[in-house]
Amino acid sequence: MLPSWSDRIEVFLASDRIDWVKTARGFKPVQDARVTESCPSETGIPPWQPALQKLEQQLLHHAGSSLEITLSNQFIRYVTLPPQEEITTPEEVKAYATFRIREIYADRVDSWVLSISEWNPRTGAVCAAIPLTLMAKLEELALHTRCKLRSVEPYLASVYDHWYSVLNQGRVYLAVIESGRICASVIDHGNWLSIRNQRIAHNIVDELVAILDQEAVLVGSKEAQESVYIFAPGHPNLVLPQQCGWQLLLLSSELLPAPAHYPIVAIQDAENNQCLA
Repeated sequence: MLPSWSDRIEVFLASDRIDWVKTARGFKPVQDARVTESCPSETGIPPWQPALQKLEQQLLHHAGSSLEITLSNQFIRYVTLPPQEEITTPEEVKAYATFRIREIYADRVDSWVLSISEWNPRTGAVCAAIPLTLMAKLEELALHTRCKLRSVEPYLASVYDHWYSVLNQGRVYLAVIESGRICASVIDHGNWLSIRNQRIAHNIVDELVAILDQEAVLVGSKEAQESVYIFAPGHPNLVLPQQCGWQLLLLSSELLPAPAHYPIVAIQDAENNQCLA
């Protein structure tokens, strides 16, 4: 296989931050930049606009690069697609996903782009809804900066794909925690049983335990002691109460570390230790 001759830029985009990593082209690709920037919120504009403006300023210096973007869960609405063996064609899957998400969000679905994971009639799939205006702005950004937009992926899906070998084992509880948000899911042998994506209103520990308990009830069973896989890079000291019925299993490890563009460092630390080419 010939090496890629385009530099590769991977981005994590949230309303309050951007994290991006550049990997230089060649026979032995080498990471030569990692940048994290805070993006203060502004009233009266879309929540992603400050982050996109900062990202555009950076990408203007990297024309010709391929661009892969991971979107914060705060921009995404999720719905599970339970198995239906009679649904087989792409058109049927899209119609099923549209019906399922319209049941929950009504006409708001008309302003979203639907991204559907690989469909299997025996295990179903998961559908992620992304605002049309955000997708349009990402395409405009790529055009203006002369970068090639290769992919746009929701954070939850990205985490699941990265640690698939760990998470595709029986029934698994997964929680992805970022600034002000918990996205929790239950997956059973590849079948997405439930997804809950919500803001953290008060105490992260109390709300995480409550969400997990609720999800366990919804899927119909809970052992006295359950385990939950956690990816919470902004909360390295997260601990659950001993008698809460849940044991934390941390996803990132030396054997399978998190992708470098994930929000794995605090904003203050990152801005004091930027790695630039």
